[in-house]
Amino acid sequence: MFIRELDLRDFRSWPECKISLSPGITLFIGRNGFGKTNIIEAIGYAAHLSSHRSSTDAPLIRHQAANARISVVAVNQGRELAAHILINPHGSNKAHINRTQLASPREVLGVVKTVLFCPEDLVLVRGEPADRRRYLDSIIASRRPRLAAIKADYEKVLRQRTSLLKQVSYSFRRGFGDETGVLESLDAWDSQLAALGAEVIRARLDLVAELQPLVHDAYATIAPESRPAKLEYRSTVPIVDHDLAVLEASMLVELGKHRSKEIERGMSLVGPHRDDLDILLGNTLTKGFASHGETWSMVLALRIAEFQLLRQDGTDPILILDDVFAELDALRRERLVTITQGVEQVLITAAVDGDLPPQLDAAIAHRFRVTVSDTDEGRISLIAKEQL
Repeated sequence: MFIRELDLRDFRSWPECKISLSPGITLFIGRNGFGKTNIIEAIGYAAHLSSHRSSTDAPLIRHQAANARISVVAVNQGRELAAHILINPHGSNKAHINRTQLASPREVLGVVKTVLFCPEDLVLVRGEPADRRRYLDSIIASRRPRLAAIKADYEKVLRQRTSLLKQVSYSFRRGFGDETGVLESLDAWDSQLAALGAEVIRARLDLVAELQPLVHDAYATIAPESRPAKLEYRSTVPIVDHDLAVLEASMLVELGKHRSKEIERGMSLVGPHRDDLDILLGNTLTKGFASHGETWSMVLALRIAEFQLLRQDGTDPILILDDVFAELDALRRERLVTITQGVEQVLITAAVDGDLPPQLDAAIAHRFRVTVSDTDEGRISLIAKEQL
């Protein structure tokens, strides 16, 4: 897979940005803060409908603009599709494939597939459980877009159930709760939450089982002297079987066990929104114990495994390396360069040429220089193609 054309309007610092690309390595060179990462963030948004730098869409829209648009033309095994996404700060986003408007932006998932490696990836090891859940769910959505809809439905039910729990907690503390009506309402929400939650948990369990050998082998290649890498999914729901009906029943039992505590605290304590991915070296959790070098090696292994998994599905995802070479030592730079070999399209950002390994030179297809200009409407980004 490769992107043949990218067209942005009012996305972050870009009033407009229209560039043509091809297979091979494309470089975006520019000082920090000039807007080069905004380009690959837009491509990532087209792939995942989310940003790796922002949890909400509003910051993606250029100052004083009504909305932002991302358009990409992707070529996958000779088939060309154009995806258009309109990002609205206060209303629903809109999406088209070619000229057909989609019922939901989620239907655009799969047109573009990317794997991004960036300095922020350190949160996969050092961050909170939500960062690791996001890593799993992003891969699942890329491979099986239907499950992105299941996850969205789960989150909707979770919000409504949690709202009810807060109301109940408030009422019960004041002694005027309608216990019969409340329990009936919670039973209904529990059933929905368990049915959707079981699908999310099973998808994550299946994914971790596929990732485990890939992460183990990738880490052993990057850091052969270290302890073996291992992934384990840690759930608030006891895992006795991957069968969907068993998982659903198990989650219902746990919801029943925790009901009093959930009412007391006014929050949902059971389900995939509370789960975590344990990343281990030997039998030790990496979080809080891994060295700086081990952390970078593990992050690299996680992204390599993600890339290999998507490749096994039959399509090379677009590999995006955002300002990472400056962060890596010589050995890890070499490993990363090895990964780029044979990948259909690689997009790389760097602040200066000196950050880039010379081994990349022979495969460079395009090189762009990103600069800025101060205007009456604020600072905007500019791009110019350079001769190779």
